[in-house]
Parts: sequence; C-alpha cells; structure tokens
Amino acid sequence: MKTVFINEIKERDWIESAFLVRDKTMAMAKNGRSYLILKLADRTGEVEGRVWDQVDALTTTFDKDDFVQIKGKAGIYLGRMQLTIQDLSRLAEDQVDLGDFLPLASRPMTDMIGELNQYIASIQDIHLRALLEAFVGDETFMRSYSKAPAAKAMHHVYLGGLLEHSLAVAALAELIAGRYSGINRDLLVVGALLHDVGKISELRYERSFEYTDAGKLLGHIMIGIEIIEDKIRTLPGFPPQLAVLLKHLMLSHHGQYDYGSPKRPKTLEAVVLNFIDDLDAKINGIQTHIDKETDRDAAWTQYHKLYDRYFFKGYSNEHSEKMSDPAPSAPTKQDKQPSKRSGQSHFTNTLGDQLRGKNLDLINSTTQEKKRD
Repeated sequence: MKTVFINEIKERDWIESAFLVRDKTMAMAKNGRSYLILKLADRTGEVEGRVWDQVDALTTTFDKDDFVQIKGKAGIYLGRMQLTIQDLSRLAEDQVDLGDFLPLASRPMTDMIGELNQYIASIQDIHLRALLEAFVGDETFMRSYSKAPAAKAMHHVYLGGLLEHSLAVAALAELIAGRYSGINRDLLVVGALLHDVGKISELRYERSFEYTDAGKLLGHIMIGIEIIEDKIRTLPGFPPQLAVLLKHLMLSHHGQYDYGSPKRPKTLEAVVLNFIDDLDAKINGIQTHIDKETDRDAAWTQYHKLYDRYFFKGYSNEHSEKMSDPAPSAPTKQDKQPSKRSGQSHFTNTLGDQLRGKNLDLINSTTQEKKRD
C-alpha cells in the first residue's frame, strides 16, 4: 500500500499512498466552511494534508494514529509541501508494514550495540562496569533502550535515537576526559550512556512519538533516577558516594532549573555532561531541519521556530557569488524594522530623522530615568 514516501513527493504530483496520521485538527475557513488539517507521516518525514470536501463524512472514519490511504494533489504553500486530499480511507494494521512509517536511526543497530559493549569493556571502575553490565543483561530494558527515540520533536526523533544520542554523548565525553585533567572518565562516560534512560518510559513509540502519562507527570529525569536506583539495589557493595555522584549527573544534565533540571551541575563531570548533551542534541536537531528541506537548491532553510532563526546551508551554483537572506516569515523583535513613509528613502540620516521620536524634554526625561534606576 505504501507506494510513495514523503521525501519523494514533488509539486503537482498526484499521490495515492498510505500514511500515518500523526495529528488531526478540525478548522474553520473564513467563509464558515469546515476543513481538516492532517499531519501525515512516514519514516522519511511529515507532510501537511488538507481535506476540503466531504469533511463531516470523512472525519468520523479515522482517528489520530490510524493508517490511511489517501488520494490527492501535492503543491507548495508558504514554502512547504502540502497535500490537497480528494479521498481518504482507513487501513487496518495488517495492511501496512510498520517499518514504512516510523523513522529509523541511520546507524545499524548491531553497530550501535557493538559500540555500547566496547564502552562497557573500557570501564575500569568495577562498580560502574557492573552497573552497565546489569543494564545490558536486562532484555526488557535493552529492547526499550535500543528502540526509543531521544525526544518527541527536538532531536534524534526516530527509533534508535536514544541509543544513538547516548553513544554520541559518550564519544564526546571520551574526548573531553582525554583533553582535561581532573575528570573522572568512567563516571562521565557512564553518565553519558545513562543520562536519558528515563525516556524509555517517558515516551510512547509504537505508532507515533508521544508522551506517556508518567512522562507528563514525572518526566524522564525523575523516571531515570528510579531506574538507576532500582538497578543499583541489585548490586551488592555499590558505593553510596558513587551512587550520589552518578545520580547528580542525571539530575543536573539539563543545566538550569528553567530547562527542567532539579539541580544545577555542581561537579566537573556534571558541567561537562550538560554541555556535551546539549551540543549533540543541537547538532542533530539542525542537521535534521536541513535534511527535511523541500527546496534542496535554496541557500537558506525555512525558519526554525524552536531555534528562532534560519540556517545557511551553503552555496549552490545559483548562490555562488551572492548570499541572499530569506524573507522573514516569522520575524523576531530584532528583525522588525520601522515602517517607511511613502516616497521616503529607507536610508536617510537627516537631523530630523535622528530626532524623530526622541523625547526632547530633558528635565522630565532625566527624572523618569532616575525613577527607572
């Protein structure tokens, strides 16, 4: 049933293929007419679909997280691909291949498990190595740890993303520990591999990536602490001080209270983990944003809401001599410019222009400044 993938869709293509409904919203047009906005997905990405006809009849036939067969026309709207859906029907799960619909890590799972085992073998601290061996020996844990995404939207949003992200942070930990003295390499590497283990229960990743009830109520940091504590209890003689240091890495790896950390980093290893975790997440998030671009030849990406900026992709033949900044579709305060008066040059610099809008009441303005101070 899956004949076309999202990354293959081109403008004006007629599409007849299966998709996973990630989101479903009923909206109202200015003329009072109801229409459906769908977020359709497969393993290569997401595309918006809109249903304008037979809305009341079709909306009752399927729900969010259902598989649907659609017929429709592809077009570009506000710089993004969009499907205008003419017909839609729900598909049973046995009519589709689940591997077509959830994105997968690009690295083979066997390679990542092999790298994980290499890190375990390299740990010199017998207690930390025993802890990792206990996790790897837990088949239920490993099924989730190797399958879970690292996040719902920001970074490594694909099956296997959690393990891929953890290994990347561990690799950065290895580099930093080898560069600077005074860092407990084993503690930092183990913290890198386990800092996000709570995400195996924070996220749901069967048909789509959503937060579980525990994820919404507790969050992956608290869940992760519980997982670590439960496993440490099975290891006789695990030093209490070492457990405290490891749990501090878990509690502080987001760096700031505003970012969800119950504690700020207060050990050298915790400071390093906070930075390298954020570094790998941001690099992957930006790379994914660039890879999802529909206009491969454009020098700039679409506006990224979470990072509040565009990203320059590099020069193509068309942009080899001059870099053109994109027209802002969601300007920030810094982007906004004063409106130009009719017939007036934007780059005037007369005395009148400089004084326009200024408060010339020096006595009162000085008084107001003092009040603000």
